Amino acid sequence: MARTRPRTTPLAATALALALTATACAPAGTGTDDDTVTVGLLHSLSGTMAISEVTVHDAVQLAIDEINADGGVLGRRIEPIVEDGASDEATFAERAQKLLQSDGVATVFGGWTSASRKAMLPVFERNDGLLWYPVQYEGLEASPNIVYTGATTNQQIIPALDYLREEGHTSLYLVGSDYVFPRTANQIITAYAQAHDMDVTAQEYTPLGHTEYATITDDIARTEPDAVFNTLNGDSNVSFFQQLRSAGVSAQDTPVLSVSVAEEEIEGIGADNITGHLTAWNYYQSTPTDTNTGFVEAFTDAYGEERVTSDPMQSAYNAVHLWRAAVEEAGSFEVADVRQALDGTTFDAPEGTITIDGATQHVVKTARIGQVNDQGLIDEIWASPQPITPDPYLEGYDWAAALTG
Repeated sequence: MARTRPRTTPLAATALALALTATACAPAGTGTDDDTVTVGLLHSLSGTMAISEVTVHDAVQLAIDEINADGGVLGRRIEPIVEDGASDEATFAERAQKLLQSDGVATVFGGWTSASRKAMLPVFERNDGLLWYPVQYEGLEASPNIVYTGATTNQQIIPALDYLREEGHTSLYLVGSDYVFPRTANQIITAYAQAHDMDVTAQEYTPLGHTEYATITDDIARTEPDAVFNTLNGDSNVSFFQQLRSAGVSAQDTPVLSVSVAEEEIEGIGADNITGHLTAWNYYQSTPTDTNTGFVEAFTDAYGEERVTSDPMQSAYNAVHLWRAAVEEAGSFEVADVRQALDGTTFDAPEGTITIDGATQHVVKTARIGQVNDQGLIDEIWASPQPITPDPYLEGYDWAAALTG
């Protein structure tokens, strides 16, 4: 079974900054009666992260509706209990405790920021609950109480760096939100750069929800790095890209590669402010699979033709279907039984067929680089030749040994 804590290393220490020591507590219930099974939905429906997380909530609800229309799970209808994490990690932890202990849900689908996940992790461990976490993250974690359906580092950040280097971009300006994911990601980026003759020209961090970027964007304009690697989260991206354009920085001269900006955020940023810039994900609304065509139609039918799909919400949608498959393989809603059934569980997802790697409880995924078009969607311009096996501790990368060994 996967490790419940990263090894104590300089890099892992940063990633664990918000984790707490788990204490003994009664295990969570199975959330079932003869007709229904209850699950928790825990996302930020308010605050700075709502720009990203509301659509994730909607995708989970879509999957629940589809499964209920198809007979439910083990003959039971899924009944969601919705909680608002309010863009605050302490609230996420408190709401997770409520869902597991007071509501006795069978499982929880939730989170976005690594800060929220780190705050929830000890809650799920001490209650022996199961969290399905849908968003790409910084790696250095593999808990038996979390299934990670978004990308880990070697499925997003490292392929993005490989792409930038192959395109001749050897100087990088790093800008990110000031919490565990961007700081840990930038340590990994810096180690990669040192091993591949690349130069990190600056690292700048701002609080979540920050809106004043003129100093940073003017510095980017002045120093002219080959590319900017962006790990800002939430609605800070709106201000950053608007002010970057005002500073005269173009995608042609200095492309920004973002790992937390998807179709949903582009709408808020404004296509005019981000056209031509780059993203790294595992799925785009334009991903050419037959399953994705049906998925986009189902989502827009449910929520409106103006709505868009994105990687995190697709990963959240996948999580519900993967949970159903594991439960039915196990013939049980008990967390221990579901956990035993996870390895090799597959789903014909919008991004392509995905499979859970039981050793890490991460998903095997294809990496994709996209470029924002003037319609506010993302065109895929590169994809990994085959799906990438998750390596959250970067054990397959010699250059990372000093950080993770």
